[in-house]
Amino acid sequence: MASDRARPLGQLSLIALGLNGVIGVGIFFVPASVARHVPGSAGAFVYLATAVACLPIALAFSRLAPRFDEDGGPYVYARAAFGPGAAYVMGWLTYVSAVLSTSAVIRGLAAALTHRWSGHGILFDPTRLVASATVVGLVLLTAIGLRVSALAWTAITAAKLVPLALLLGAWALSPAMVASPDALTAASSAATPATAGSVLRAGLIVVFALQGFEIVPVPAGHVREPKAMSRATLSALLIASVVYFGLQLACVHALPGLAASRAPLVDAARVYGGDALARVLDVGTSVSALGISLGMVAITPRYLATLGRDDGLGTWIGHTSMRGVPLRALVLTGVAVLAFVQFGSLDELFAMSSIAVLAQYGATAASLAFLGARRKRGLGRGEVVLGAFAIVAALAVAAGASWREVGRALAVMVVGVLLRLVVSRWAARPAQS
Repeated sequence: MASDRARPLGQLSLIALGLNGVIGVGIFFVPASVARHVPGSAGAFVYLATAVACLPIALAFSRLAPRFDEDGGPYVYARAAFGPGAAYVMGWLTYVSAVLSTSAVIRGLAAALTHRWSGHGILFDPTRLVASATVVGLVLLTAIGLRVSALAWTAITAAKLVPLALLLGAWALSPAMVASPDALTAASSAATPATAGSVLRAGLIVVFALQGFEIVPVPAGHVREPKAMSRATLSALLIASVVYFGLQLACVHALPGLAASRAPLVDAARVYGGDALARVLDVGTSVSALGISLGMVAITPRYLATLGRDDGLGTWIGHTSMRGVPLRALVLTGVAVLAFVQFGSLDELFAMSSIAVLAQYGATAASLAFLGARRKRGLGRGEVVLGAFAIVAALAVAAGASWREVGRALAVMVVGVLLRLVVSRWAARPAQS
């Protein structure tokens, strides 16, 4: 049996990884976006409906995760089910999505920390400087080893849950909530009623806030107990869903103009607890962004490292250090994130991430159904049914995407395929000479 040093991730670290992945910066801004599409208390139920749609997907991950003792998650499942070609496309899309999400979160964190500072052009823009320093710092921390990263993301996860718990507690103890329950829908009386299309769009936005549970199985090769990944995956989704439902209701109750709020949780905290609680939530936003950034910097290179095969981008990129860190993939990922935080726009990055994540979900569900139909890895007909439900759920949530966003996702896949062709031709050159 592998030692704890070789496999440093236990149940607590995995649950923290999942919660850290789900509870990021999204929930600090998503309530206003949801309210624009589904006003009033009905918006809170979009979280529950989306969580129910994601449940069969989480179950698919929980069924597959213990059966693979290898880093990579969706890539590994697609490879076992459909072969290296399909797996490469999925692995590439997953990696690029993670890079874009990491860049957007770090850029958002830097903007929040420097919004009172004045810029002096591109070279001395404080937001870009802070974002760059954050990337370098997180890459260096990750390079130390997975054990240190796990301890850090566990501590940060606990820290960022405290402000959210305080806000929920302040809302629950608010006399106004008991005295005037009709206030929950007061803001929606003059708003445009929700339509099927607006509900679907709100659901897609909520997917960004709820995504992250799928990263739990990615470091499977460093997990002590395989079944711990199943428990952590489901726990992350269920806990976050309940917390988000309450937070949306708290925001609706406190803010008649929720749809126009730029920082809904901070504004709601100011209503319930004054400036002191608002400052706590403001700090919580930065801590949460830092936590999700650390988790993503630690995990994203593993998506790239799994493509380090002869039928992928070459074995050199998959090399892992004695501390369990794919250093070459980490450096390349750090460079990519640095480029995006310097020159990339935040527009539609989160929506693009949601589309890519839904593609992961669909591929994972299809892998589960295929492996179940073939009776491989100890799976059977029950997994075929679960996989079918998960595919339908992913497609239903993806219906809220625009064709432009779908087109961008397809463009990313095309770039990955072209890169693979270039690498394969380059690798074949010595053999032809």
